Amino acid sequence: MPADYHKPGDPSRLPTAIWALGFVSLLMDVSSEMVHSLLPVFLVTAVGASALTVGFIEGLAEALALIVKVFSGALSDFWGKRKGLAVIGYGLGALSKPLFAMAPGAGLVLAARLIDRTGKGIRGAPRDALIADIAPANMRGAAFGLRQSLDSVGAFIGPLLAVGLMLLWANDFRAVFWVAVIPGLLAVLVLVLGVQEPAHHHPGRGVNPVRRENLRRLSRPYWTVVVLGACFSLARFSEAFLLLRAEQGGLAVSWIPLVLVVMNVVYSLSAYPVGRLADRMSHTALLAMGLLALLVADLLLASSNHWGTVLLGVSVWGLHLGMTQGLLAAMVAHTAPADLRGTAFGAFNLVSGLALLLASVLAGLLWDRFGAAATFLAGAGFCCLTLLYLLTLEKIGDNPTP
Repeated sequence: MPADYHKPGDPSRLPTAIWALGFVSLLMDVSSEMVHSLLPVFLVTAVGASALTVGFIEGLAEALALIVKVFSGALSDFWGKRKGLAVIGYGLGALSKPLFAMAPGAGLVLAARLIDRTGKGIRGAPRDALIADIAPANMRGAAFGLRQSLDSVGAFIGPLLAVGLMLLWANDFRAVFWVAVIPGLLAVLVLVLGVQEPAHHHPGRGVNPVRRENLRRLSRPYWTVVVLGACFSLARFSEAFLLLRAEQGGLAVSWIPLVLVVMNVVYSLSAYPVGRLADRMSHTALLAMGLLALLVADLLLASSNHWGTVLLGVSVWGLHLGMTQGLLAAMVAHTAPADLRGTAFGAFNLVSGLALLLASVLAGLLWDRFGAAATFLAGAGFCCLTLLYLLTLEKIGDNPTP
């Protein structure tokens, strides 16, 4: 029996492929966050871009990633294979990093960001569907939580490396961007050598997964999760604005990446325990607690740009991510048919991506017109509206779909 399969005699142990996929995410996040933790400040200070431009670039890039997931997810269902698309996606992510180092202005930064996020879009839905295929139904919360936790470990190692290299190389943004290529290539290597796709039978293989009769099989609970994902994206705009808030408060450029370090330490420490908890308690209740955390974070960040307040707000923001992101992925897996999981993750991410684009552009516009506090107060308002919507719902996604 291949090592990737779950052993019936050991029901408490996650398959080794889940761990491998987690470490792939860790390495790619080291690479990506070395760039992303510096990119907003690079754009504003070195290129002269406005907050609206930063919001547009970030929103468009993240939205593109989520839109591409629709097609990659559907393709993975059509082919009945996930790993090949994941390899292509991670490969594009690794190969985009040199473009950031060579960029003379915002134009090439935008192009590099779009290529990077296209890679993320290609790999995202097939990878999540692959996790759902490999993980036992009663451990999906733990599986997605573990991947998210390891992903977040990479997301704070990357900014830490960025801080060290910026101090070592006297704020040489481009040199740091070149180093980011290395962990990206390692992520592709681990995926190719460390993950064996399970030989599950996919009933929909060779059949167009986005046909009307197939889409009708996506249940009402699934579409409720999709709407929830969009609401959460509207309430939580791009994290680039967290970095700009810290820079606005006078934090030295070399130390700006520490903002993401703090956020992702909390994110990493909370994601896996919450994932395990989600296998035992109401998903709706956990999402409500996650929204309350985001509301507190927004209010803190709106109240002051002092570095202590900013770091406290960012910490609570990270707790929100740990409580909600892996959980929403598990809810998609629970409410979608097994042979349509790639398509289901893709549609979920399409709607969330469009919401994120809108939220990030609006955040940048509010920042430029009315100041940073208005941006975070608007986020708090969306939190309240989403919480009211959530409280009207019955329990969803708590029981795995066979």
